[in-house]
Amino acid sequence: MPDEANFPADGAIRIGLVLIDGFAMLSYAAFVEPFRAANRLAGARLYTWLHIGQRALAKGARASNGARLMTDAVVGDAPDCDMLVVFAAGDPAAFADETCLSWLRTEARRGVAMAGVSGGPYLLARAGLLDRRRATIHWEHAAALRAEFPDLAIEDGLYVIDGDRMTCAGGAAGLDLALSLIARDHGADLALRAGEWFIRAEPRGGGHAQRAGVAARHGTVHPRLLPMLAAMEAALEEPLPRETLAQRAGLSLRQLERVCRAELGTSVAETYLGIRLDRARELLRSTGLSVTEIALACGFRSPAHFSRRMHQRFALSPIHLRRAERARDDDEQNAVDIDRMDREK
Repeated sequence: MPDEANFPADGAIRIGLVLIDGFAMLSYAAFVEPFRAANRLAGARLYTWLHIGQRALAKGARASNGARLMTDAVVGDAPDCDMLVVFAAGDPAAFADETCLSWLRTEARRGVAMAGVSGGPYLLARAGLLDRRRATIHWEHAAALRAEFPDLAIEDGLYVIDGDRMTCAGGAAGLDLALSLIARDHGADLALRAGEWFIRAEPRGGGHAQRAGVAARHGTVHPRLLPMLAAMEAALEEPLPRETLAQRAGLSLRQLERVCRAELGTSVAETYLGIRLDRARELLRSTGLSVTEIALACGFRSPAHFSRRMHQRFALSPIHLRRAERARDDDEQNAVDIDRMDREK
């Protein structure tokens, strides 16, 4: 196969990869590699790309695993791209770089297509670029995005293509979005061959679920409990009465309590409370929402009651739990950075 550097680039689709510090490496690689494969398989440069960072070119952009990628341009440049793809992770709700958001708006007005991957859709929403558009985001950030932008049409699938706005949950879903774009641009056969290159035998559509099913998450396949558990997960802010849950399960309340204890080892109320508290823990770790906002999002009307329940489950108050979770994340990142510096010595 000829060297890709010798492929002509006339008519190539130009992609700008906007790397926000802390971007998820897997999300980045899963998205960009299929375009490289498409070029190789087609024997032509169908796609070209460049890396755009937030800072001076010499420092590049730092990924979630501590690696740094050299950048070709910085936010604020006019890189002449057909599409900009924003990669963000960590806590995108805390992103407040107005220079970057303003630049994204300017590029969108110029007719550049916009995509967000992993936490990237949050930045597009902050820039006002998802108004009246369907969108998705990594499940970890979905609750915070819905809380801040209640009018957005947020879906739970792997990716959404709505005209010139594309959003993706990140991780391995970047591969699915990229292959979908290749199929759109150059046909399903090339997309299938590129997918096979990366050992992806079966296509996954944009509406495919991001997470394992209810049965896998809760360790039960009981046909009466699955509807109850799904209803619980879907109604955290306004918890459903036990009687309603029994109706969803198709059992009397007494029968449901008996089955729940036999299968899960807890009562219906305890099961529901555990789901709400576990979700609150996720929000404390991954978002900048206040304790009160998280309490409300998880169905607690009293912050004091919320704090007591969290302490009972995790032996820490919400504030101390957040600090502990973030300290652990920082320790993991510091360990990666130290290991990298040691190797560079």
